Amino acid sequence: MLQFNIAATFAPLSWKWRPIQLPAPSLAQFALPLQVAAVCYRVGEEGIEFLLVKTRGGKKWTFPKGDPERSLTHSQAAEREAWEEAGVRGTIERRHFHLYLHAKGVFWKPSGVREFVVKAFLLEAREFDYSHELSRDPTWFSADEARAILAKGREVKYAREIQAVVDRALEKIGSLEVIAARKV
Repeated sequence: MLQFNIAATFAPLSWKWRPIQLPAPSLAQFALPLQVAAVCYRVGEEGIEFLLVKTRGGKKWTFPKGDPERSLTHSQAAEREAWEEAGVRGTIERRHFHLYLHAKGVFWKPSGVREFVVKAFLLEAREFDYSHELSRDPTWFSADEARAILAKGREVKYAREIQAVVDRALEKIGSLEVIAARKV
C-alpha cells in the first residue's frame, strides 16, 4: 500500500501569493511631444494682422514653430523660431497664452500621424528680414484671412485647434491694449 505525504505533495500550492507591486507608469509615457510657436502680430491701419509661414512641404500655412531647446526658455525658443522661419523680431510674451493640438504626417503613410501639444506665445513684430527661409514665404493676413487659410488642408479637429489660436490671440491682444491705454 502506497502512502502519500499530503503536506509534501501539495507544498507548492500552499505558498502564499502576494500581489506584485509594479512601478507606477510615468506621465511622460503618455505625454505628447511639445513644440513652441510664435504667434507674430502687428497692428496696422486695417487692424491686427498675423504672420504665417508655409509648412516644410509648402502646402499648408502655420505659425512659426518648432521644438524647444534645452538651453532656452520656451518663449526664447519660440522667439528664435520666428527669426529663423519668418525673419521677424519683436517683443515676445514670457508666458504662453494658449495650448493647441497639432498633427504632422498622414495616416496612409507608414510613419502615420504624430500629434504635438504646441505652446503659443504672442510676439509683437517690430523688425523684419524675410531672407531667412525663403521657402516659408512669410505673409501677413488679417484675422479672418488667417483663420480661413490655417484651416485649409487640415482635418477638422486640427483646423479648429489652430483657428482657436487666432481667437485667443485677439482676446489677449485686446486686453494688452486696454492695459497699455490705462498706463497712458
